[in-house]
Amino acid sequence: MERALIIGASGGIGQAIASTLVARGVSVTALSRSVDGLDLTDEASVARVLGALDGPFDLVFVASGALGDPEKSLKDLDAGAMAMQFAINTIGPALILAHAPRLLPRKGRSVFAALSARVGSIGDNRLGGWYSYRASKAALNQVLRSGAIEIARSHREAIVTALHPGTVATSFTAEYRGRHPAVAPQTSAENLLRVIDGLTPADSGNFYDWQAERIAW
Repeated sequence: MERALIIGASGGIGQAIASTLVARGVSVTALSRSVDGLDLTDEASVARVLGALDGPFDLVFVASGALGDPEKSLKDLDAGAMAMQFAINTIGPALILAHAPRLLPRKGRSVFAALSARVGSIGDNRLGGWYSYRASKAALNQVLRSGAIEIARSHREAIVTALHPGTVATSFTAEYRGRHPAVAPQTSAENLLRVIDGLTPADSGNFYDWQAERIAW
Protein backbone atom coordinates (compact mmCIF):
# COMPACT_ATOMS: atom_id res chain seq x y z
CA MET A 1 0.00 0.00 0.00
CA GLU A 2 1.40 3.38 -1.04
CA ARG A 3 -1.41 5.93 -0.70
CA ALA A 4 -4.43 6.09 1.61
CA LEU A 5 -7.35 8.47 2.08
CA ILE A 6 -8.88 8.62 5.56
CA ILE A 7 -12.30 10.26 5.98
CA GLY A 8 -13.13 11.25 9.55
CA ALA A 9 -9.47 11.49 10.50
CA SER A 10 -10.08 13.66 13.57
CA GLY A 11 -11.97 10.89 15.40
CA GLY A 12 -10.35 8.29 17.61
CA ILE A 13 -10.31 5.43 15.11
CA GLY A 14 -9.61 7.66 12.12
CA GLN A 15 -6.61 9.26 13.82
CA ALA A 16 -5.25 5.87 14.82
CA ILE A 17 -5.68 4.44 11.32
CA ALA A 18 -3.88 7.43 9.84
CA SER A 19 -0.96 7.32 12.31
CA THR A 20 -0.54 3.56 11.92
CA LEU A 21 -0.37 3.88 8.14
CA VAL A 22 2.09 6.77 8.33
CA ALA A 23 4.31 4.61 10.54
CA ARG A 24 4.19 1.98 7.80
CA GLY A 25 5.48 4.51 5.29
CA VAL A 26 2.13 5.04 3.58
CA SER A 27 1.36 8.48 2.16
CA VAL A 28 -1.84 9.48 3.98
CA THR A 29 -4.37 12.13 3.02
CA ALA A 30 -6.43 12.75 6.17
CA LEU A 31 -9.72 14.64 5.93
CA SER A 32 -12.19 15.75 8.58
CA ARG A 33 -14.90 18.29 9.15
CA SER A 34 -13.01 20.14 11.88
CA VAL A 35 -9.80 20.60 9.87
CA ASP A 36 -10.83 20.45 6.21
CA GLY A 37 -14.49 21.46 6.28
CA LEU A 38 -15.63 18.09 4.92
CA ASP A 39 -19.30 17.95 5.95
CA LEU A 40 -20.80 14.58 5.09
CA THR A 41 -24.30 15.98 5.53
CA ASP A 42 -23.67 18.50 2.72
CA GLU A 43 -23.39 17.03 -0.78
CA ALA A 44 -21.74 20.19 -2.12
CA SER A 45 -19.07 19.97 0.59
CA VAL A 46 -18.30 16.36 -0.29
CA ALA A 47 -18.10 17.19 -4.00
CA ARG A 48 -15.84 20.18 -3.36
CA VAL A 49 -13.37 18.49 -1.03
CA LEU A 50 -13.16 15.13 -2.80
CA GLY A 51 -13.23 16.77 -6.22
CA ALA A 52 -9.99 18.54 -5.37
CA LEU A 53 -8.16 15.26 -4.70
CA ASP A 54 -5.81 13.56 -7.11
CA GLY A 55 -5.96 9.79 -6.84
CA PRO A 56 -5.54 7.00 -7.06
CA PHE A 57 -5.58 5.74 -3.47
CA ASP A 58 -4.93 2.11 -2.58
CA LEU A 59 -7.16 2.52 0.47
CA VAL A 60 -10.15 4.76 1.11
CA PHE A 61 -11.22 4.38 4.74
CA VAL A 62 -14.42 6.05 5.99
CA ALA A 63 -14.16 6.34 9.77
CA SER A 64 -16.99 8.82 10.28
CA GLY A 65 -20.19 8.12 12.18
CA ALA A 66 -22.68 9.32 14.78
CA LEU A 67 -24.58 7.51 17.50
CA GLY A 68 -26.89 10.20 18.84
CA ASP A 69 -29.17 9.23 21.71
CA PRO A 70 -30.13 5.58 21.07
CA GLU A 71 -33.84 4.88 21.46
CA LYS A 72 -34.87 2.26 23.98
CA SER A 73 -38.38 1.85 22.56
CA LEU A 74 -40.62 2.91 19.69
CA LYS A 75 -42.13 5.73 21.74
CA ASP A 76 -38.71 7.40 21.78
CA LEU A 77 -38.48 7.73 17.99
CA ASP A 78 -37.90 11.26 16.71
CA ALA A 79 -38.05 11.94 12.97
CA GLY A 80 -35.44 14.69 13.00
CA ALA A 81 -32.95 12.72 15.05
CA MET A 82 -33.48 9.67 12.85
CA ALA A 83 -32.91 11.70 9.68
CA MET A 84 -29.64 13.02 11.09
CA GLN A 85 -28.43 9.49 11.83
CA PHE A 86 -29.11 8.52 8.23
CA ALA A 87 -27.46 11.69 6.93
CA ILE A 88 -24.22 10.95 8.77
CA ASN A 89 -24.11 7.15 8.89
CA THR A 90 -25.62 6.27 5.51
CA ILE A 91 -25.87 9.14 3.06
CA GLY A 92 -22.48 10.66 3.88
CA PRO A 93 -20.50 7.44 3.26
CA ALA A 94 -22.64 6.82 0.16
CA LEU A 95 -21.58 10.20 -1.23
CA ILE A 96 -17.94 9.27 -0.57
CA LEU A 97 -18.47 5.90 -2.27
CA ALA A 98 -19.84 7.69 -5.33
CA HIS A 99 -16.33 9.12 -5.83
CA ALA A 100 -14.65 5.72 -5.45
CA PRO A 101 -14.49 4.85 -9.16
CA ARG A 102 -12.32 7.94 -9.71
CA LEU A 103 -10.31 7.65 -6.48
CA LEU A 104 -9.40 3.94 -6.73
CA PRO A 105 -6.89 2.58 -9.27
CA ARG A 106 -8.33 0.80 -12.27
CA LYS A 107 -5.67 -1.88 -12.04
CA GLY A 108 -4.20 -3.50 -8.95
CA ARG A 109 -5.63 -4.25 -5.52
CA SER A 110 -7.49 -1.49 -3.69
CA VAL A 111 -9.88 -1.26 -0.75
CA PHE A 112 -12.83 0.96 0.10
CA ALA A 113 -13.74 0.32 3.74
CA ALA A 114 -16.34 2.00 5.92
CA LEU A 115 -17.01 1.58 9.62
CA SER A 116 -20.32 -0.12 10.22
CA ALA A 117 -21.52 -1.77 13.45
CA ARG A 118 -22.68 -5.21 14.47
CA VAL A 119 -25.95 -3.69 15.68
CA GLY A 120 -26.63 -2.88 12.02
CA SER A 121 -26.94 -6.60 11.31
CA ILE A 122 -30.59 -7.59 10.86
CA GLY A 123 -29.79 -11.27 11.28
CA ASP A 124 -27.91 -10.64 14.54
CA ASN A 125 -30.54 -8.37 16.11
CA ARG A 126 -31.90 -10.10 19.21
CA LEU A 127 -32.38 -7.16 21.58
CA GLY A 128 -34.24 -4.52 19.57
CA GLY A 129 -34.01 -0.83 20.40
CA TRP A 130 -31.46 1.61 18.97
CA TYR A 131 -33.78 2.01 15.98
CA SER A 132 -32.11 4.92 14.21
CA TYR A 133 -28.53 3.77 14.63
CA ARG A 134 -29.33 0.16 13.72
CA ALA A 135 -31.31 1.17 10.65
CA SER A 136 -28.74 3.69 9.42
CA LYS A 137 -25.94 1.13 9.66
CA ALA A 138 -28.07 -1.57 8.00
CA ALA A 139 -28.70 0.89 5.17
CA LEU A 140 -24.98 1.64 4.95
CA ASN A 141 -24.31 -2.09 4.61
CA GLN A 142 -26.72 -2.27 1.67
CA VAL A 143 -25.09 0.72 0.00
CA LEU A 144 -21.66 -0.91 0.32
CA ARG A 145 -22.96 -4.23 -0.96
CA SER A 146 -24.48 -2.60 -4.03
CA GLY A 147 -21.42 -0.43 -4.58
CA ALA A 148 -19.18 -3.49 -4.48
CA ILE A 149 -21.15 -5.09 -7.32
CA GLU A 150 -20.98 -1.99 -9.51
CA ILE A 151 -17.34 -1.12 -8.83
CA ALA A 152 -16.23 -4.69 -9.59
CA ARG A 153 -17.33 -4.18 -13.19
CA SER A 154 -14.67 -1.55 -13.81
CA HIS A 155 -12.17 -2.21 -10.99
CA ARG A 156 -11.73 -5.97 -10.95
CA GLU A 157 -9.29 -6.06 -8.05
CA ALA A 158 -11.13 -3.54 -5.86
CA ILE A 159 -12.58 -4.59 -2.50
CA VAL A 160 -15.53 -2.79 -0.91
CA THR A 161 -16.27 -3.79 2.67
CA ALA A 162 -18.14 -2.89 5.84
CA LEU A 163 -16.14 -3.28 9.06
CA HIS A 164 -17.23 -3.63 12.68
CA PRO A 165 -14.44 -2.35 14.96
CA GLY A 166 -15.80 -3.76 18.21
CA THR A 167 -16.02 -1.51 21.26
CA VAL A 168 -13.30 1.13 21.12
CA ALA A 169 -12.43 3.49 23.96
CA THR A 170 -13.30 6.82 22.34
CA SER A 171 -15.64 9.69 23.17
CA PHE A 172 -18.06 8.12 20.67
CA THR A 173 -18.67 5.15 22.97
CA ALA A 174 -18.03 6.72 26.37
CA GLU A 175 -21.68 6.74 27.48
CA TYR A 176 -22.60 3.32 26.12
CA ARG A 177 -19.76 0.94 26.87
CA GLY A 178 -21.28 -0.41 30.06
CA ARG A 179 -19.59 -3.66 30.93
CA HIS A 180 -18.29 -4.26 27.41
CA PRO A 181 -14.49 -4.46 27.30
CA ALA A 182 -13.06 -1.70 25.13
CA VAL A 183 -9.77 -1.55 23.27
CA ALA A 184 -7.63 1.51 22.65
CA PRO A 185 -7.99 3.23 19.25
CA GLN A 186 -4.47 2.19 18.28
CA THR A 187 -5.28 -1.45 18.96
CA SER A 188 -8.50 -1.12 16.98
CA ALA A 189 -6.60 0.40 14.05
CA GLU A 190 -4.11 -2.46 14.03
CA ASN A 191 -6.97 -4.99 14.14
CA LEU A 192 -8.88 -3.34 11.30
CA LEU A 193 -5.83 -2.94 9.10
CA ARG A 194 -5.00 -6.60 9.68
CA VAL A 195 -8.47 -7.49 8.40
CA ILE A 196 -8.07 -5.18 5.40
CA ASP A 197 -4.65 -6.66 4.59
CA GLY A 198 -6.18 -10.13 4.46
CA LEU A 199 -9.10 -9.37 2.15
CA THR A 200 -9.21 -10.43 -1.49
CA PRO A 201 -11.53 -9.33 -4.31
CA ALA A 202 -13.59 -12.45 -3.61
CA ASP A 203 -14.42 -10.94 -0.20
CA SER A 204 -15.74 -7.69 -1.66
CA GLY A 205 -19.27 -6.71 -0.71
CA ASN A 206 -19.20 -8.43 2.68
CA PHE A 207 -19.31 -7.37 6.33
CA TYR A 208 -16.50 -8.32 8.73
CA ASP A 209 -15.67 -7.76 12.37
CA TRP A 210 -12.27 -6.82 13.77
CA GLN A 211 -11.31 -10.49 13.98
CA ALA A 212 -12.03 -11.02 10.26
CA GLU A 213 -15.17 -13.01 11.09
CA ARG A 214 -17.98 -12.47 8.59
CA ILE A 215 -21.11 -10.92 10.12
CA ALA A 216 -24.63 -11.80 8.95
CA TRP A 217 -26.48 -9.06 7.10
